[in-house]
Amino acid sequence: MDALYQTPLLDCVRRGEVAADIRMLAAQGILAPRALEQLALLAWLVHDTDPAIREAAEATLGHIPPSMLARFLASRDVPDDVREFFARRGIVPDGSGTDASEPVLFAADDQDDPDENPGPGEPDEGTPDEDARRQSTVQRLSTMSITQKVRAAMRGNREERALLIRDPNKLVSIGVLASPRLTEREVENFARMASISEDVLRVIGTTRAWMKNYAVLRALAYNPKTPIAISMGIVNRLLEKDVKALASDRNIAEPVKLLARKMMQAGQSRKR
Repeated sequence: MDALYQTPLLDCVRRGEVAADIRMLAAQGILAPRALEQLALLAWLVHDTDPAIREAAEATLGHIPPSMLARFLASRDVPDDVREFFARRGIVPDGSGTDASEPVLFAADDQDDPDENPGPGEPDEGTPDEDARRQSTVQRLSTMSITQKVRAAMRGNREERALLIRDPNKLVSIGVLASPRLTEREVENFARMASISEDVLRVIGTTRAWMKNYAVLRALAYNPKTPIAISMGIVNRLLEKDVKALASDRNIAEPVKLLARKMMQAGQSRKR
């Protein structure tokens, strides 16, 4: 299959950088934040060198109703290589298409976690008991293997997600974004963080469902670590007061500030 569609997770799999146990999670359909990425992974993994992974990928594809796949393939976001893969299997686009940023299938348990903590993102200093619990969580996560961290990222509680989103291994941090328990408030907090990788910010900035949230848009625009291409695409979606503030923010990349200034000048010209 030609690699026309790319994401950090897909690139890692295609380069052979992902261990078999993590590829198995992907083959089971639980390791992708978006439908398009999930299907592209499965289309790749049906040709994996490990027969058990090939089998799992085929089984996962078999659990997705053909009618759902046909509607999804009609989305304008689906690239030719993914459509061609399913066309060879007799499934062609049908209808107006669904949102390619939505998950197609999750094998993970999505029941509420009784241990969820109220403070997503950058937690404030809490009571001694809360600090001790947090330190215990940090220590526990530090002893985990990459595979265990990926599982915790997708199935763990809010406190674990807030820690694992900063993990230097991008499979772990991107795994947080694949969690079916992830809330938009958490995504908003992640979008503000300068302590997470560009890969995470890129995934947030290219996920349509999250980019409908103005708070997420604004957080990405003001985050100096957001990839410039994504920031440039956000500026013209911001309110005038936010564009004005962005134009004078010393932490923002110069091309983004220049675009914001041009928009301000254009707006002032129209008012004259």
